[in-house]
Amino acid sequence: MDAISLFYLIIGILVFDFILDQLLAYLNYTWYSKDIPQELNDVYDADEYTKSQEYKKTNYRFSLISSSVSFTAILIFLFYDGFAIIDSWARTLVNHDILVGLLFFTVIAAAGEIISLPFSYYSTFVIEEKFGFNKTTLKTFIIDKIKGWLLTAILGGAILSLVIVCYNWAGENFWWYVWILIFAISLLMNMFYARWFVPLFNKQTPLDEGSLKAAIANYAQGVGFQLDKIFVIDGSKRSTKANAYFSGFGSEKRVTLYDTLISKLTEEEIVAVLAHEVGHYKRKHIIYNLIASTVTTGFTLWLFSLFVDSITLSQALGVTIPSFHVGLVAFGLLYSPISTITGIVMSSLSRKFEYEADAYAQNTYYGKPLITALKKLNKTSLSNLTPHPAYVFFNYSHPTLYQRMMAMKNKL
Repeated sequence: MDAISLFYLIIGILVFDFILDQLLAYLNYTWYSKDIPQELNDVYDADEYTKSQEYKKTNYRFSLISSSVSFTAILIFLFYDGFAIIDSWARTLVNHDILVGLLFFTVIAAAGEIISLPFSYYSTFVIEEKFGFNKTTLKTFIIDKIKGWLLTAILGGAILSLVIVCYNWAGENFWWYVWILIFAISLLMNMFYARWFVPLFNKQTPLDEGSLKAAIANYAQGVGFQLDKIFVIDGSKRSTKANAYFSGFGSEKRVTLYDTLISKLTEEEIVAVLAHEVGHYKRKHIIYNLIASTVTTGFTLWLFSLFVDSITLSQALGVTIPSFHVGLVAFGLLYSPISTITGIVMSSLSRKFEYEADAYAQNTYYGKPLITALKKLNKTSLSNLTPHPAYVFFNYSHPTLYQRMMAMKNKL
């Protein structure tokens, strides 16, 4: 395939992805007004349901505009040889492969941030504010952005540099070393994310002594789960939405509760939610996810190694000098259909794990408080109770509330 044909293949893939995303979003939109299943009638009252409908429709329109702007921007960038212009400019300033690559991706990231920043601001301070979710101040918003940029520059720059070093040193076998590198980074992130990165954005404090901590400790002891680290995070600093998550291995194993979760749920419901999180650990879902993502990463890197040196691939983006960073961008654009398929597989696996974690919580604690907790969490986030099945298949990492509730009720 020549460069021109490859260029239009890339355009075709982008157009197909955009149309698929919009079609799925529209199908989901058409189901917003479907009758709520009788089993979920107690989630919203009439006023709350009207508010949830307005919230979903507002987000749908906003997403349509923001995705259309991003899609148009990338098309303009491709048709006007934007990648070639940035690559040529970077080479006039520096002449080392790593420095050229770093400068190349810095400019692209900055351009993407310039486009996305107004939408991020509007989503936070207009939409989320309108529906009572936003607690973020302008100062916090700006500081979060700056911290995010610095982390991306430091960590992303370091990883990219190491990858290019591997490529220059190992040649066509570079993907093996990069695969090992990414696995090591993933393992470290799973182990130390809560210790190293969360404190940069949120305050974490150990859960105070009291009836809630005693109830959690009693449950953990009852199922043979050593849980010494239970933290509360100040999620209310940014949003009223609630969450909880499990992270780490071994001595770094910990459960983190959002303060908003504690304020919205009863103690019994909180323990039920934690029982679900313990279920993920007991069923080794974290390990399975790590293995699945590692295999997927290895396959992607191997496939990338077959194309990275392709002159045609670089020329498709208008670049005359083949390079690792240009090959990475071109491959990323071409890989999208495969990424969609692997994403569907990973989402399906994730939904299966959620059912298993629910069943574990039900078997080792109680199912009813988990059901009421899920209902409250969906209510307080104005969640969609009637998503379209196709949208769920492509985009949901969790089963719907109705699916989870019926699965648990069938086992009561």
